[in-house]
Amino acid sequence: MHQERVVVVGAGLAGSEAAWQLASRGVKVDLFEMRPTKMTEAHKTPYFAELVCSNSLGSTSPDSAPSILKDELERLGSYILLLARQFAVPAGASLAVDREKFSKAVTAGLEKLPQITIHREELTRIPTHGVTIVATGPLTSTALSAELSRYVGTTSLYFYDAISPIVSAESLDPEKMYVANRYGKNGADFLNIPLTKEEYETFVDDLLKGEVMLPHDFEEERYFESCLPIEAMASRGKLTLAYGPMKPIGLNDPRTGKRPFAVIQLRTENAFRTAYNLVGFQTKLKYKEQERIFRKLPGLECAEFLRLGSMHRNTYVDSPRLLKPSLQLHANPALLVAGQLTGTEGYLESAATGLIAGINAGRLVNGEQPLILPRETMLGSLLQTITDPARFPFQPMNVNLGLLPPLDRVIKDRKLRNAAFAERARRSLPLSGEGCRCP
Repeated sequence: MHQERVVVVGAGLAGSEAAWQLASRGVKVDLFEMRPTKMTEAHKTPYFAELVCSNSLGSTSPDSAPSILKDELERLGSYILLLARQFAVPAGASLAVDREKFSKAVTAGLEKLPQITIHREELTRIPTHGVTIVATGPLTSTALSAELSRYVGTTSLYFYDAISPIVSAESLDPEKMYVANRYGKNGADFLNIPLTKEEYETFVDDLLKGEVMLPHDFEEERYFESCLPIEAMASRGKLTLAYGPMKPIGLNDPRTGKRPFAVIQLRTENAFRTAYNLVGFQTKLKYKEQERIFRKLPGLECAEFLRLGSMHRNTYVDSPRLLKPSLQLHANPALLVAGQLTGTEGYLESAATGLIAGINAGRLVNGEQPLILPRETMLGSLLQTITDPARFPFQPMNVNLGLLPPLDRVIKDRKLRNAAFAERARRSLPLSGEGCRCP
């Protein structure tokens, strides 16, 4: 048995997974969970891994990004995924669970482990010695947020999500776009969709009529002026977007030599240019509304959305500047961050970061080098994406096939291409650490 104890702060999906991974390796754990002594605005029970917004852990469709991640987590021995499948309920092509039974089972399983000591109290000071995993989630308490800012800086801790949609490059129609940077500066990094006055006005009308997501009871609808939902900007006047994120100045269409009435810019999401972000399109529109409205735009008629836009309260760190792909802080390698604090979106992604943080914390205690999974795996690609220092500005990310490096051959059929991604990920996943590299 190891003598050094690891502190895990937070018993959500990530913290519970991390604690299990450590205990299963014989590492003693002090697991801190402030509920029910102190509740969050969203949680209703004292149980670990409580699901608060939905009961779905993503798609089970063969060779989809969430399905590839599930396969990896299963092969790596995920506690959360094991129980999710045990308490699954019918949900079509998604893995959904009976929330109460699932959370109770996660809690009971951890309570039975002799390696884990559970502390039902709020931890407001991060230990200065030993290995610690902070996995307190998007509703991290004010006191711990202030404490965490001592390690990451006040400007590197975010409290609000503003996420724009991401589309697959292969699904775009390049004939209706042109490549250009504003005023031709610094090369040509953006795809641009020119709009006529009529196309622009139709788009604004669609935004104003679209159904939006209502805020949770604990969320105040208060946005930063520099990061308003696109439909909120549109509501301020018909031309607001044309003078804002869709302004055409410096973006003359090289095919006509003229300036469009408005321009939508798409910025590449990765070095492979396989995915593009719709610049300034953070939105509260419902997902189906986003697909309906955005696919009416030129060049996006057949768009495959790798991520849809959203805006909500969320505490997370500036991972590209602060974290290694092992989830250790650059400035303090004994402090690891897991869950949505890392800037990952989704229940499954949160559990996955907890798994890696738990494995790596155990390796640190054991005097071993932490692991970084290969980029060809879905989890490895997600972690290397959220910690890529070239990502600026940083927006939270969920798993999607656009994160993966391109295949070594062109496959036109989407199903066959996705199957090839999945097979490559399976071959790349080292079950015992071989093939992983050290940070």
